[in-house]
Amino acid sequence: MNAALIQNLRNTRIAVVHPRDQDGDDLVRQLQRIGCQVQVVWPPPAQLPQPLDAVFFLLDRDTRSSMPWRMADLNIAHIAIVDYENPTVLKALLDSSAHGVLVRPIRASGVLANLVLALSMRGYESRLLAKITKLEDTLRTRRDVEKATRLLMSLRNLSEDEAYQFIRKQATAKRVPIGTIAGSIINAHAMLAELGRDDGKDR
Repeated sequence: MNAALIQNLRNTRIAVVHPRDQDGDDLVRQLQRIGCQVQVVWPPPAQLPQPLDAVFFLLDRDTRSSMPWRMADLNIAHIAIVDYENPTVLKALLDSSAHGVLVRPIRASGVLANLVLALSMRGYESRLLAKITKLEDTLRTRRDVEKATRLLMSLRNLSEDEAYQFIRKQATAKRVPIGTIAGSIINAHAMLAELGRDDGKDR
């Protein structure tokens, strides 16, 4: 085993959601040999103990619907444990969003590989989600700036460049993101429009 790889896994916080039978004990012992901090949780809890880096969980007909955290957006690696492979189990496996899978009887040789793969996949997934969030924020800001620019052009009779430069200068002067200024303009216009409608009703 690569010493650096094992060192990186030391103190990894892991929950094992599995009965204390031969398979469960073998899994716990192997994880402890690697140097992980392991806690066994059984029966399946409604919520996992925190903080955690990974969870190994038994996926069978009795536990498929009793672990709501399997579908939650948890920032941990999920490794499923199954008894056999059939269409029903495979569908449940896909629905579980697992990053790895062990087949019982559990053998020590597959635990490390699954843990490393699952942690790597979860890290990659987290980076992708962060990039998606950043792109969504960028697109939202762009739409708000475009809308605020059009509002200023209409209300103040400005050119597109003049309206945009006004927003940009306000953001620089106030030391806030340009999207914040654009959002303020949009919100102020909406409030004024609402006031105008209320005044019309009162007359």
